[in-house]
Amino acid sequence: MSAVKQGDALCFFINGKKVTENHADPETMLLPFLREKVKLTGTKYGCGGGGCGACTVMVSRYQPATKTIIHYSANACLLPLCQLHGAAVTTVEGIGSTKTRIHPVQERIAKAHGSQCGFCTPGMVMSTYALLRNKPQPTMDDITEALAGNLCRCTGYRPIVEGCRTFCQEANCCQANGAANCCLNGEKNGNEPEQEKPQLFDKLDLLPLDPTQELIFPPELILMADTSPQTLTFHGERVTWVSPVSLEELIQLKAKHPKAPLVMGNTNIGPDMKFKGILHPLIISPTRVKELFEVSQTPQGVWVGAGCSLSELHSVLEKLVPQFPEEKTEVFRALNRQLGNLGSVQIRNVASLGGNIVSAYPNSDLNPILAVGNCKVSVISSGGRREVPLNQDFFVGFGKVILQPEEIVVSVFIPFSRKGEFVQALRHAPRKEASFATVTAGMRVMFSESSRVVQDVSIYYGGMGPTTVSAAKTCQAIIRRSWDDETLGQAYDILLEELALPPSAPGGKVEFRRSLTLSLLFKFYLEVLHKLKAMNVITDEVPEKIQPLPREIQPGLQEFQPVSKDQGNHDAVGRPMMHRSAISQATGEAVYCDDLPKIEGELFLVVVTSSRAHAKITGLDVSEALQLPGVVDVITTKDIPGKKVRTFCDYNEELLEESEVSCIGQMICAVVADTKAHAKRGAAAVKISYEDLPDPIFTIEEAVEKSSYFEPRRLLQRGDVTEAFKTVDKVYEGEIRIGGQEHFYMETQSMLVVPVGEEMEFNVYISTQWPTLIQDAVAETLNISSNRVTCHVKRVGGAFGGKVTRTSVLASITSVAAWKTNRAVRCVLERGEDMVITGGRHPTLGKYKVGFMNDGKIVAADIQFFANSGNTVDESPLVAEKMVLHMDNAYNIPNLRGRGAACKTNLPSNTAFRGFGVPQGLLIVENMINDVAMVLGCPADKIREMNMYRGPSTTHYKFEFNPENLLRCWEECKRRADYSARRAAIEQFNQQNRWKKRGISIIPIKYGIAFSDGFLNQAAALVHIYKDGSVLVSHGGTELGQGVHTKMQQVASRELHIPPSKIYISETSTNTVPNTCPSAASFGTDANGMAVKDACQILYQRLEPIRKKNPKGTWESWAKEAFMEKISLSATGFYKGPDLYLDWDKMEGQPYAYYTYGVSCSEVELDCLTGDYRTLRTDIVVDIGKSVNPSVDVGQIEGAFTQGLGLYTLEELKFSPFGLLYTRGPSQYKIPAVCDMPLQLNIYLLPDSENPYAIYSSKGIGEPALFLGSSVFFAIKDAVAAARSDSGLKGPFSLNSPATPERACLASASPFTQKVPASKPGSFKPWALDI
Repeated sequence: MSAVKQGDALCFFINGKKVTENHADPETMLLPFLREKVKLTGTKYGCGGGGCGACTVMVSRYQPATKTIIHYSANACLLPLCQLHGAAVTTVEGIGSTKTRIHPVQERIAKAHGSQCGFCTPGMVMSTYALLRNKPQPTMDDITEALAGNLCRCTGYRPIVEGCRTFCQEANCCQANGAANCCLNGEKNGNEPEQEKPQLFDKLDLLPLDPTQELIFPPELILMADTSPQTLTFHGERVTWVSPVSLEELIQLKAKHPKAPLVMGNTNIGPDMKFKGILHPLIISPTRVKELFEVSQTPQGVWVGAGCSLSELHSVLEKLVPQFPEEKTEVFRALNRQLGNLGSVQIRNVASLGGNIVSAYPNSDLNPILAVGNCKVSVISSGGRREVPLNQDFFVGFGKVILQPEEIVVSVFIPFSRKGEFVQALRHAPRKEASFATVTAGMRVMFSESSRVVQDVSIYYGGMGPTTVSAAKTCQAIIRRSWDDETLGQAYDILLEELALPPSAPGGKVEFRRSLTLSLLFKFYLEVLHKLKAMNVITDEVPEKIQPLPREIQPGLQEFQPVSKDQGNHDAVGRPMMHRSAISQATGEAVYCDDLPKIEGELFLVVVTSSRAHAKITGLDVSEALQLPGVVDVITTKDIPGKKVRTFCDYNEELLEESEVSCIGQMICAVVADTKAHAKRGAAAVKISYEDLPDPIFTIEEAVEKSSYFEPRRLLQRGDVTEAFKTVDKVYEGEIRIGGQEHFYMETQSMLVVPVGEEMEFNVYISTQWPTLIQDAVAETLNISSNRVTCHVKRVGGAFGGKVTRTSVLASITSVAAWKTNRAVRCVLERGEDMVITGGRHPTLGKYKVGFMNDGKIVAADIQFFANSGNTVDESPLVAEKMVLHMDNAYNIPNLRGRGAACKTNLPSNTAFRGFGVPQGLLIVENMINDVAMVLGCPADKIREMNMYRGPSTTHYKFEFNPENLLRCWEECKRRADYSARRAAIEQFNQQNRWKKRGISIIPIKYGIAFSDGFLNQAAALVHIYKDGSVLVSHGGTELGQGVHTKMQQVASRELHIPPSKIYISETSTNTVPNTCPSAASFGTDANGMAVKDACQILYQRLEPIRKKNPKGTWESWAKEAFMEKISLSATGFYKGPDLYLDWDKMEGQPYAYYTYGVSCSEVELDCLTGDYRTLRTDIVVDIGKSVNPSVDVGQIEGAFTQGLGLYTLEELKFSPFGLLYTRGPSQYKIPAVCDMPLQLNIYLLPDSENPYAIYSSKGIGEPALFLGSSVFFAIKDAVAAARSDSGLKGPFSLNSPATPERACLASASPFTQKVPASKPGSFKPWALDI
């Protein structure tokens, strides 16, 4: 290695402590520095691209010019270390800890139950903390804006928002505290003493926010900022970083190094270097050049420094707007509207205005407005200064502008608007907030004095080609003509022709994007008409004004039954107890797998994956990789000492492929090196040559055509379906596709394998749902016995089914590296690797034929389920099986046939995912029922009600059950949601609104709990009582955020008659409880709870003689006495669960222990012009028996519902025509964010329900509620149907899942979408496959 040149010392502060770094590497971001160098692991790695907020920190700086200190939130994964000279960084550890005192933000998010797996919590805490440092009494809008850039996959956001709401001014109104009889409603029930409803958390029991207690800004940094600054240079292994202090010096640097990028916020160069591997040997960082930050006003407008962050631009414009008459601030207001939606707060705080302009993204939010607003930039170089207008000629190609390489943008001029001029910013994005836009637009029109004749017009679009484009011809058709329907009608046709996108354009969605150009212009037309009307320029009737979609989040209700009055205080069962590690998750002290400190000599492993979907491997050359600095070894299949395959469902899967690959992302070899950066470079240097094989299979249709299946295929039927079809009034055939879904657990796959050093013993620290499977996999791979492998799981940062089979393959490979090198090896996948390698939910195609009578009674149904399994079997046949087992849902269809098939394709292998096939299978069934309703022209809820199971019933696999609680949930949900009144109100709304429609839907579920493979229904526990009376519980369940440890603590507390505070659970490990089953199938509490109960009862029994001898003694004295009397204080408990089975030949059996029932009613409002929608309200009633912990169970229901909402309306996986996953991170793949939560979410646990089949009469709840998210899908479909009827279209129509804005807009068939000619399939190669 070449010796790195000596650079300057970097000086900054972290949590009040000074840090001096003498060898700052320009390629190091703050996140790895915090985690590896300073050992502050509270800040988490979630995506590495600024898209998830898990790494949010607060940066504070002193501004010498104004003598003020500014605080802002930022993503540590994009903040270059070298840029922090003179800054103070605050991390989650710096604001509070359990050792000192916790901060109110940390306490409130924890106590409001806003932390489940806890991996996103430090980021949530820091985003809120940074907001409170600037605004100690925020509004709800401030809070939702601050949290917009933070993703959570567990909670559904409601408890996080409720926890933060307690800081708001308006939070003290009783309505905000969930009371229906609010003082604002003027209702008082004085005469009846109402029993107070139990709350999930007590708002009075919270620490007050005291701004005087915060860390002070280090005075040393103030002195440092006031001294004259020096140029800083930092040299890294491959990159040099220069930070000049004067404009003159910057000009000289850029003249000498024209190719060197200027880095301000690193939100563009950073991701390019990280994700595209672009290397810049020199980086210039002009963050200390004062001229780039100056703001000056002129009579014509305002000059804003190009270095100003987008947040600073926002506040500059906000201050200017009230100082001038409205007619002068049209451009300012348009820019501000767009800034509110651009990126997240963390991104806007660092991204610069100049950087945003010159990065010239095709779908830029600001460039179209700057262009229509006649803005210009002032640029400088060694050749002097010039002003360049931001117009059509400025943007010359993808990411390219007209400026010379050595020119620097110094400032941007934003002019005042004139009288009679209107400017508007419009955009549409896949998600309402923190999302790149699909199409953006800037539009400006100028009228002659009090007339509707257009004097000047300018229209620019983003997202309609490789650059920001001007619709010049369209403008020509409007200018000097009257602003009316006729003029615009002609303009639409010209616009369509002018902005023609080829059908295979990058980014896809071609028809949608073209229709958006028209509907956004129409929106602008209407907006201006209303303004002209308000100014009395026109007097004729104008069409309805399109109001924006509602966005106020209302407090929701969470109703559950209080514990009975005679329950002892120490007994925690049935109480809303906080997640047992929520506080340490909120302070960043909770330890996840990758937070474990580095072991001496530890290596990092990066896997090398296939870049072809179907090919022979003709060569593997690792010689170049082995030459690179830090690379220790490359592991191939030849290095595996034991079993080279993992066996799932009787098929073998190679751990590392050597001869033939069957998908992009298949693992071929692995590089181990001394650091992650070196391992990544080593992996990039491995050369693999391929010979493509013909005809890869990607879609279900291709697999069916070529009979490419994983056996067995399953069939279940009852009655005589064929005969029944002959007796019905109507027969309808239909189909629906459901796209796949990425787990997007916040913590990516993580593991650390440590050789103990003797007798082939290994410790495996890993993030998994099934420690025993990992133990078996490692032992078989290394050809050693299981007693030499101990697997430890402290906690898992989310899993959802994705940390079982895939994790075992990765662990096997990592263990080979540890065995071969005899050193500890860590493997933590990056988000993009994780998404490519580990697969997700199975995309599914459902086809059905249904026979029914004219009154809506369904007599016969024949349903086929095809799941896209990917290239290996994994658990796919079981997923297809579960679809068939659940196909009756809540309905008693006398003649029913279902067939399930797992299709083998050349996509990455799909795996288990919360719900395990049921969310796909049931959407197909409910869509069939919807179609029946549409054929008959009657409300879908009537068809559902008519066909439900009633009285003692038998399923299609001859299992008897009582549907009474299902019907109770249905009736209760209709009552609570006020269904019929709202249905009528929606019909009225839809008659009054042409471009906005509302829809409502109510959907039931009957979900079978437990494993249909009987042997998996068992569990064990080990409980120790120590001499001081403290209790340690170990059980086979892993803590994934679902609160299983918390519930086990409650069980032990009840059985041992002691408070939960005396009970501790450290981890799940294979050396305390052997041969465990996976934490899955919503069965974790059922199984492990019974085992813990068994162990505790044994111990309590053993203590009986001692209690009798000393009945007044304390628990501690009994424990000590038992030890003196040689009574064993340790016991194992065991639970032998139900023997479940299904005989597929006889088509009968009992595959489930019992059913969990639920019903959800959702209402949406849809913008038919863009397909954008808001979920206005959701009411969910679930029968979960007697809840062991209502706060945990409500959290599971809300989190599952939100994941379902993502599956059915938002999350879209896109594959290239060659089988490469495009959507490899949060910037391309959108999971629900705060902006997607229902504006009101009410959860009711069905009262007075018993369940004799599970612990304390509770029920499993992890998975069932996910399908209830489909109530939003069907509400959208209902709203789309209303829009279609305005266009004269009736009857069933196709709407595939997810019902993205694109699909909803095109299905609504507005006059604008109908203008866009559809491209003929087969006549072009699409940008993405339709999976």
